[in-house]
Amino acid sequence: MQSHNISHRPEHHDAAGWMFLREAVHDLRTTGAVAPSSRRLAAALAEPVRTQADRPLSVLEAGAGTGPATRALLPLIGPGSRLDVVEPNPRFAHHLRRLVHGCAELAGTGRRVHIHQTFVEQLDTGHRYDVIVSGLPFTNFTPDEVETIMSRYFELLHPGGTLTYFAYRGTRLARSLLTSRAEAARHRGVDEVLDRYRRRYGHGRVTVWGNLPPADVWQLRAPGGALCVGTSTRASESATRGGGSETAGRTG
Repeated sequence: MQSHNISHRPEHHDAAGWMFLREAVHDLRTTGAVAPSSRRLAAALAEPVRTQADRPLSVLEAGAGTGPATRALLPLIGPGSRLDVVEPNPRFAHHLRRLVHGCAELAGTGRRVHIHQTFVEQLDTGHRYDVIVSGLPFTNFTPDEVETIMSRYFELLHPGGTLTYFAYRGTRLARSLLTSRAEAARHRGVDEVLDRYRRRYGHGRVTVWGNLPPADVWQLRAPGGALCVGTSTRASESATRGGGSETAGRTG
């Protein structure tokens, strides 16, 4: 399917980029980065939706920020499918509503996409999901927060459902060299939580080199489907196609 027309308007991307930068300057810890991530990252995050887009899907996006991953997902949400987008930042949530309302492919069918200004731990739609796309920068959180969020994701997934999330490469080394011992210990604790989930539910990984900084996109699969235990690595070239992702830190 073709991307909706908003995704090709430079002024829209410029406005979203400036909004993201303003939020980052206001509170870097809750925004998660100083610049929007690349289109390639969003394409990799949305891949499980794209490969199943020929059937009705229930999809959740957590931590949408200004919406690059949302833009990658919107053309894939066809009749019979549902997309719930979670974003507690009020300015980002308002921007996302405008993004959805301006999507020509959803004209007259806006009920397929729902914007929720809340945290994913507090989300209560009464639905479970085939795919969850997470844009949360986990290294900004405490290990306990990450455990709570990951546990919630798996509560919300259908059996056999897929979770995708990203992790920037090289952040562990950078934080060990540039931050306090307490921050480095917190980062190690987050890595340990994520490593435990990857060992138990890991289904695949792709590296997006065309991102600043480069990022790994992980796929985890909930028990009850064709679960593949253990993480496999695919060639990073498969992530060189497609859209972009920005995140808003504590935005899920």
